[in-house]
Amino acid sequence: MKQRVIGFDLARAYAIFGMYIVNFNTVFGLHNDKSLLGKFLSLFSGNSSTVFVMLAGMGIALMTNRSGYTSEEKNKLRTVIGKRAVFLFVIGLLLSLWWSADILHFYGAYMGIALLILFINKRYYILMAGFLILVFHILLMFIPFETGWNFDTFEYSDSWSFSGFIRNFFYNGWNSVFPWAAYFIMGMYLGRLDCGELKTQKKMFIAGLVLYITITVLQWRSNYMNLSEDVYFYINADYLPPFLPFMLSTIGFGLMMISGFMYLGNIVADKQFAKNVAATGQMTLTHYISHIVFGMLLLAFLADKEYTGHVTQQEPISAFYILLFSIFYFITSYYFSKLWVQKYKNGPLEMIMRKISG
Repeated sequence: MKQRVIGFDLARAYAIFGMYIVNFNTVFGLHNDKSLLGKFLSLFSGNSSTVFVMLAGMGIALMTNRSGYTSEEKNKLRTVIGKRAVFLFVIGLLLSLWWSADILHFYGAYMGIALLILFINKRYYILMAGFLILVFHILLMFIPFETGWNFDTFEYSDSWSFSGFIRNFFYNGWNSVFPWAAYFIMGMYLGRLDCGELKTQKKMFIAGLVLYITITVLQWRSNYMNLSEDVYFYINADYLPPFLPFMLSTIGFGLMMISGFMYLGNIVADKQFAKNVAATGQMTLTHYISHIVFGMLLLAFLADKEYTGHVTQQEPISAFYILLFSIFYFITSYYFSKLWVQKYKNGPLEMIMRKISG
């Protein structure tokens, strides 16, 4: 179990580093940067966020991954998870006043769905994930995805009206319930597997590789096929909208990364450096909110920019500077975590959440 957990936390550390890159680049970077480094940063878009969500689902599954629970124990676990869902929803809503692309308030809904299927057979998780993706595609037939969006500025015009909030939250927000909860449920499925076993890790990696390569080849071939504009867009859309090819590609990437870190955890479980990185992964809630608040302000100050909470309309920061600052902020997070765990078991915000949820 120790090896399995450290691999899980190493993956979470990678995911939070990827989120640093994605969010700093979203606000201050150039989104159509065609340079080699710009294309490298774009690889984190979508992939890091999806791994982040999949790992959250894994965490819920690992938390409840014992056989023989009594009805009382199951109800207690549901209560704890339900309270954490409400906590993240409220904290996320508050944070979205500062950062419009917040992901935490969506977690509340993902966890709410998880409560409905928490103790059923894991094979139904795959069906639920597929159902969530299907519902999203059905909604596309009735509601234009661009409703509410200004894709030039990535601002959502009516996110705080009742209808706008419901639409954004469930359908066409940054990480809306349909289909993004599918990543969370897929993570739950992975958490029910014995990911500490090399055989399982290999199967996960191969499945992910096949998915990722299949979609990559399809997207490459689409450049040489006589396709309508709509079909070409459907195959190649990135993040917004999260069409099926994007979902399959990012799930494949997530399977490869998570299995890879689980394998790495088997090798480096007793290394002090790995334990320190794992401690960083254990505090993803703290580090996520920290980089959105303090990281954004610090980068804006160092680059002489103004933080607005939206995609910048100012002169963009170079991809090199974004990557350099992301590395710096991750190193800062690493040393903070290393020092913090010497005295406390959980991160600052993790402690508050556990105190509230029990």
